[in-house]
Amino acid sequence: MGALPLDPSWVDELLLRGTGTEPCLFFDEPVSRDELRRLVRARQAALSAAGLRRGGSVALHLSPSLALVTNLLASWRIGAQAALLDHRLTPFETDRALARLEPQLVVSAAQPVGSGPARGFHQQREVLTTHPGRPARTSHALVQLSSGSTGPSKIIGRTAADLVAELDRYARIDGVPGAGERIVSLASMVHVLGLVGGLLHCLHAGVRLAFPQRHTAEGILATVAAGPEPTTLLGVPFHLELLSWVTEPPRLPQLTGMTTGGELVRAQVHDAFVDRYGIRLGSMYGMTEVGVIATDLFGAHRPELTPAPGMELRAVDGELLVAAGQSPYLDHGRTDATGPTRWADGWLHTKDGGAVGADTGRVRVLGRLDSQVSIGGLKVDLTEVEHTLAALPEVTAAVVVFGTSIEAYVVLGEGGTAERIEARLAERLAAYKRPRLLHVVDRLPRTATGKLVRDRTALSGAGRPQRQPTQEQTDRKGSSSDVH
Repeated sequence: MGALPLDPSWVDELLLRGTGTEPCLFFDEPVSRDELRRLVRARQAALSAAGLRRGGSVALHLSPSLALVTNLLASWRIGAQAALLDHRLTPFETDRALARLEPQLVVSAAQPVGSGPARGFHQQREVLTTHPGRPARTSHALVQLSSGSTGPSKIIGRTAADLVAELDRYARIDGVPGAGERIVSLASMVHVLGLVGGLLHCLHAGVRLAFPQRHTAEGILATVAAGPEPTTLLGVPFHLELLSWVTEPPRLPQLTGMTTGGELVRAQVHDAFVDRYGIRLGSMYGMTEVGVIATDLFGAHRPELTPAPGMELRAVDGELLVAAGQSPYLDHGRTDATGPTRWADGWLHTKDGGAVGADTGRVRVLGRLDSQVSIGGLKVDLTEVEHTLAALPEVTAAVVVFGTSIEAYVVLGEGGTAERIEARLAERLAAYKRPRLLHVVDRLPRTATGKLVRDRTALSGAGRPQRQPTQEQTDRKGSSSDVH
């Protein structure tokens, strides 16, 4: 037996309401609201003919595209549960995800997307394939996989009521673009920032949504220049750094701001971007499980954020907890990641360190709790070490992890050498904080959302150690370097 059929009325009432010939989405060609409704009805007919019913389940394995938008809205309009799979997953990863999700129908691309410079969207023709799955076992409208930046992905479900409540939060956050404005989205539509903060919010609020043809600095800025409306960029710190490489950006009076989600933005990157573009740079903190949690869209309280309307947070033993009426996790068999250690008694454990101001109520996010380790009885925050390393002029990217000791994976910039990096760190970090092993690699693996991967298994194949422990570090072994 499947779950109770999902009520599809919210799609028309909140996302597809109204008519008009003015564009609401911009891919290769602008798409009006009338055209979007027509396309969604056509996809709904095709999905229904393939056997998808109210209360059924479908997995969408499509790249960012108009096809992804129309199939998602059509699935919800039927009343089915839609799971989103990133198009960049390998066949092995895709098969493994489908085995976990057990959908009845899979919508995929007829032709795989080509390689080359990262595209912001694709033209795709869909293929519908029946799958030996089962109807939706819960009333969740949306199923997503977590980014997997620190380990295996979690299966997360959100109801239509969850999504509607998040859209209401967006509507009440000061600084979020409204009707008559435009968002240029660099964030993936299969993950929460690009999906809700980009696609669903824009459809709901009457904001024009554009996608760059290319995820290059030139492609992004060209998309901003293509429209006159006040424009906000929506992305992650990776996009921020990409744009910061432009030495003389063109004059873009319509570009009013940028909002980043995902990882913490390093202070040097924040300041360099604001100085170069002269616009506000805002931050958004959220999770796939609940969506947007706290924001500072004007950079007024950096590094603190204000809880989004209706969100209740508290800090317990240095960890941020978010009020959640029910567990968002669907793979309850995996007690390591989704059992009572993640949700219990109405509170979701974020696994992020942080604090909530007693007087202001503002939140300060301090990074992942699993980034805090003990070296010889002394606490070391790997986020601090990583930010210090990444800020060095000879380093273009860095990840710091902990196994039996602190290790660093770095991509060197011009003039960078392992010896110079060690000398720089010796000036900036106490001996017990410095990496005992340095791995120099050509590139660092990232998740589909642009987050740096910090899983040691994934990183281990990125490159061999460039430097063994120094004599000073060897001398410390067994004393301050011992792990307790």
